[in-house]
Amino acid sequence: MLTLLKIHNLALVDELLWEPHHGYLSITGETGAGKSVIMGGISLALGERGDKSMIRSGEEQCSIEAVFQLGDTARIDRQLEESGINTCEDGTLVIRRIMTATGNRQYINACPATLKLLREIGMGLVDMHHPDDHRSLTSQERQLSLLDAYAENHAARETYRSAWLAWSEARRAVRTLEEAERTNERELDYLRHQIEEIEEAGLSENEATELEARWQRTHNAARLHDTAIPMARLLEGDDNSLIPQLRQLIRHARDLVRLDPSADAWTSPLEGIAAELEECTNSLRDYTERLDLDPETMANLSERINKLDTLKRKYGSDYSAIEAHLQTCRARLDEIDNRDERLEELRRQEQLCREKLASAAGKLTATRREAAPRLAKDIVRHARELGFKQARFDISLIPLNEPGVHGAEETEFLFGPNPGEPLKALRLIASSGELARVMLALKSALARQDDTPLLIFDEIDANVGGEIARAVGLKMRQLGSDHQVISITHFPQVAALAAHHYLIEKKVSSGRTVSSLREVAEEERIDELVRMLGGGGNTARAHARELLA
Repeated sequence: MLTLLKIHNLALVDELLWEPHHGYLSITGETGAGKSVIMGGISLALGERGDKSMIRSGEEQCSIEAVFQLGDTARIDRQLEESGINTCEDGTLVIRRIMTATGNRQYINACPATLKLLREIGMGLVDMHHPDDHRSLTSQERQLSLLDAYAENHAARETYRSAWLAWSEARRAVRTLEEAERTNERELDYLRHQIEEIEEAGLSENEATELEARWQRTHNAARLHDTAIPMARLLEGDDNSLIPQLRQLIRHARDLVRLDPSADAWTSPLEGIAAELEECTNSLRDYTERLDLDPETMANLSERINKLDTLKRKYGSDYSAIEAHLQTCRARLDEIDNRDERLEELRRQEQLCREKLASAAGKLTATRREAAPRLAKDIVRHARELGFKQARFDISLIPLNEPGVHGAEETEFLFGPNPGEPLKALRLIASSGELARVMLALKSALARQDDTPLLIFDEIDANVGGEIARAVGLKMRQLGSDHQVISITHFPQVAALAAHHYLIEKKVSSGRTVSSLREVAEEERIDELVRMLGGGGNTARAHARELLA
């Protein structure tokens, strides 16, 4: 339940501190006194978007703090833990929100939080109904959720949802592969072309480097030849070249050794030099003979290099990348070639999932069929207490052509407020007053299953008469046995039945208009009921006392 609401600088509210009781509470006051600000403050605390226009004129910021005392906090604690926020201590949940001209800040249990988290937590804390909210009853999805709540079939719904998700995924996989088949022929042609082009090239790992070196040599062959030949001639071209002269020098050295053996120290080095120069000469001759001066060789090398460059541009920057692309193409080709087997397997899996879904759907439908007449009977009982003396209500389950996320059927709530008239879908009932009472009858029928701690009814008794208003008040008082119920009303018959009555007033203080909220009892409460009755003398006061009796 809500145990504390603090509002500061919101619209007409300067400073408000409210500690509401448990049970059925009513809030009344003159039009424009600020009743909507109270509901607005609670809505903002629960994550509703706000803007700077809501800040009290002349102030820089407004703040709202709401404190809830909860019996079971397991669900909320899980949500808080997942968001890294302190869990509830002794069942206490504290929400604080600050709004400024430049932005908003919100806190849960003193930890920064997001508006999304506030809204998610708020859905389980408060069920708020405004004058037009009962129109949500015309939504078939909403009607189905109400029936499920009454049926208490959470386990069956979770089993069905899991089965539906598995089937949907299996069906998507089949359709994706079937769609792919229609485009695979083009892809097959392209894959085969790529594989053929790379394989025909016959690449080797170091080929690019070797080709580049060969191309450089061939490109410079003439210059290399013209440079190497004079070198060989200088070494051994004629009698005046270096090696013949060195040989003559060695012969003279040997003659000298025969005359003086000590001269042998010069002969051996000269002979070594001669041998190295002869080796050098032979290498130069071999080198010049290997030089390829054929233009066709040069053209072939250029063509091969261009081929490799083309493959690099298309498939990868080097041999490893091109080879990896080739393997990818081969794998994809195998995958497509095996698509018939894959499609058959996916269809088999889809059929298995469909069978599991059908089983889960049957069990879920059974819970709904069992609960529907019981819920309809309960709604009729409460509707008759709300003035529909001969009301009829039925819940129709309509099979879907294909299972949906919520089950194999949709629902339609049918209502007949008057005898002799056919049942009509709620969405065809134009009267907002009738819909409001049907909504209250539903809430009453679901009181045991609904674990929402706080129910707020903001003028849902609009467009009804005084006698019906009292029936509405009685129904809210009954709901107050299991929930904290807050009703904002203009009907004295509704307000008089509350366990606690709060009055919101608008006053002028220091030249500023402010709204305040306080509990009224005894004579003050009678005074407020008299005002709501339209004023008057002793007759009105006597009527007010009768309403409180």
